[in-house]
Amino acid sequence: MSHSFLKESKLYIVYGGNKYRIYTTAALSYSQSFAEDSYPVKTLHDQSKMMEGTTITKANPAEFSFDVPLTVEKDESIVMDLLSDLVATSESDIETQQLKSFDMYVQTGSSTFKVDECVITSATFNFNPREQFKVSLQGQGIKLTREGDETFTIPGNAQSESSSRTPLLTYPVVTLDSSDINAILSVTLTIQNDIEWNPYETLQKSQNGDMMFPSAYVVQKRTASGAVRQYQLDNNITNFDDFSTNSNLIIKAKTSSGNDYWTINLNPVMYTARMEVEDYYTQTYDFRCLDNTALGTRITTYS
Repeated sequence: MSHSFLKESKLYIVYGGNKYRIYTTAALSYSQSFAEDSYPVKTLHDQSKMMEGTTITKANPAEFSFDVPLTVEKDESIVMDLLSDLVATSESDIETQQLKSFDMYVQTGSSTFKVDECVITSATFNFNPREQFKVSLQGQGIKLTREGDETFTIPGNAQSESSSRTPLLTYPVVTLDSSDINAILSVTLTIQNDIEWNPYETLQKSQNGDMMFPSAYVVQKRTASGAVRQYQLDNNITNFDDFSTNSNLIIKAKTSSGNDYWTINLNPVMYTARMEVEDYYTQTYDFRCLDNTALGTRITTYS
């Protein structure tokens, strides 16, 4: 008998018949919970039954999260594709936009777990020149199962990996309406996909004792938002308490050699600038994109 350690876990994504090994940090988690329905059992003739009975026939969506360090080789580019692009589906002559779904496998020292039909609900980028550039992902899936032991063969055509994985330090360059924002302290960007799972509880399945899992969802809205924080200096003090509802924002992650590694162009955006009083004065631009219909094409540098 042996323990399973998180640091030994391997993450795989299967999408479009292809299998990708995704290297993550230790920030990897996945789980699924079940919904309980309680009911009273005390009757007029038996007042002693104070406890309630329960039935468990419904599973909540599976939850997962992991951090992916981005590298020079860009072997993890499939992640960027899954978090940003939508696919059009048609049902009853009504065209809808859906997220790209994939299967996630995690191999531990003793088991292989699978989360069916995953979608990414949130992706956060932190542009910090003191840390390796990475993306933090959260998502949901239909069902978490144990497929077998650590020797289980994960399906899909294995995609080739680079012979090396080179970590990357980047620094942010931000342009707002053709003007550079200088003296930057930090930049964050979050892509949020708000989804709602369709009702999937039926009387027939409940009475049969079958476990009911979610099967379909609706994308309610998409949001690309974040904040740019800068020192307040004598050459940017005129931007104090500024705002706009129609601006063009470009965020770049540049390498130490000055090359563009990752770029997103958000247009139009709204923003508000607010001052913060600390040991030193700072200013924060809180922004939100007003047109997220083609978010994948707005990431103009990363391939």
